[in-house]
Parts: sequence; C-alpha cells; structure tokens
Amino acid sequence: MKYFTINEMCKSSTAQIKRIDNNPNEDQKEALKSLINNVLDPLRELYGNPIVVSSGFRSLDLNRAVGGAKNSQHMKGEAADIYTGTKEGNKKLFELIRDNLPFDQLIDEKNFSWVHVSFREGHNRKQVLKL
Repeated sequence: MKYFTINEMCKSSTAQIKRIDNNPNEDQKEALKSLINNVLDPLRELYGNPIVVSSGFRSLDLNRAVGGAKNSQHMKGEAADIYTGTKEGNKKLFELIRDNLPFDQLIDEKNFSWVHVSFREGHNRKQVLKL
C-alpha cells in the first residue's frame, strides 16, 4: 500500500454527517488491501498523477444511506469509485485499468463522471459496463 490507505478507503462525509459507523472488519480490511495492492496503487503508477477515491468501503448502514446496490462490492471492501477531476482523466483511468490491470468489474459511470472498479481474490469476471 504505497499511495492509498485503509482510512482513506473508509472516509465518508455521509457517514460523518449521519453518524454511521463505517469501520471494516478484518475480512473487509484484507479485501481493501487487495484492491489497493492489485488495482489502485498500480493504477496510480500507470497514471502518474493523484487519483481520488470518492467512495470505497461502505458499511451496510452507509450503503443503505447512499442508496447503494443491495449486494454492492463496496460492502465487502472490494470496490472503489475513483476520479481525477476531469472526464478525460477518468476515461484514461478506465482505459488503463481495462487494458493493464486485473479487475472484477469496471464501470464507466455517467459518461466518465467517475469510474467504479472492483477486485476480488480468486476469480475476477473482467466485466466492463457503462451506466
């Protein structure tokens, strides 16, 4: 874990405002470490500039509060929503992940407003979506 931390992956303004506990358990922490080590840190190296995590780990209560999917990989510590500050930069992140890194799901969210990426140990589906 060179560029990203577990604390950064769990930070949430919604959790702070609503006083929601957003602390991962040990299994979720291990999944976050795998996501960081296999996707996010290598992506930062490839991209060469900072990347912001807008949503990483979400506890069940936080996931409900933000209207996340019932089976969201965010709740397992396997997913992050990331962005660079521009749609062009976000598209570049998407392409770098798609073409160079292991992933389970890669989603272009709202014409590259942000990118959702997930990783899980074992079988990764390499599923690419546009929402």
